[in-house]
Amino acid sequence: MKIKFKQLFEREQFYPSLLGLFINPFYFARKGLAENIHDFSPFVTGKILDVGCGSKPYQKLFNVSEYIGLEIDSEDNRKNKKADYFYQGDNFPFIDEEFDSVISNEVLEHIFNPDIFLSEVNRVLKPQGILLITVPFVWDEHEQPYDYARYSSFGLKHLLKKHGFKILEYRKSMNDIRIIFQLINAYLYKKTVTSNQYVNLITTISLMSPFNILGELLSKILPKNDDLYLDSIILAQKEKIYE
Repeated sequence: MKIKFKQLFEREQFYPSLLGLFINPFYFARKGLAENIHDFSPFVTGKILDVGCGSKPYQKLFNVSEYIGLEIDSEDNRKNKKADYFYQGDNFPFIDEEFDSVISNEVLEHIFNPDIFLSEVNRVLKPQGILLITVPFVWDEHEQPYDYARYSSFGLKHLLKKHGFKILEYRKSMNDIRIIFQLINAYLYKKTVTSNQYVNLITTISLMSPFNILGELLSKILPKNDDLYLDSIILAQKEKIYE
């Protein structure tokens, strides 16, 4: 029973269903990411590299021949992440044009030098290879002190074009009133979180789930706002080699 509860809880953190309204303090952020990544997943094919893979939470969404995870080489990452390879934060440990697709979820804000990062993504991608990248726009500082930037849609488009990518589709996730309620819950979470997951669950149900429910209801009647959103989700294609 305990194992099943843990599996259910972990699934709801990245693929929130109706139950997630009550037990996930990041319900809107994770719902938006899961839905948009799912929509773009058919374009991601072949041999795939997941840069900053973490626990590989979205791996099951992709029908690919090979799924390779890459992470920064640290003691914590070697212990807690599901990476297949580790690197020092500069050159990827792969040959040129090795991958058909690259994905990178909520990583770019932690990259101090995006030029090096994106040039490496370009290098390891085959010609016409696909890049699926998600980047937060409105979010609090996290994983301190390794949180370096927030990118507007204009900034991301400029960076990707500069490094040889053609944008196929660009989406703004949670570009409505739900962003306000997600920020409230993110604030409440940081101010109430403890080392006891059961206490955290009770707090989420009693204190944060009402904001999830209210946000969902209001999003049905209030207008969208493309100038204020949680995340950028971009599907791009390698158009030329970046030197």
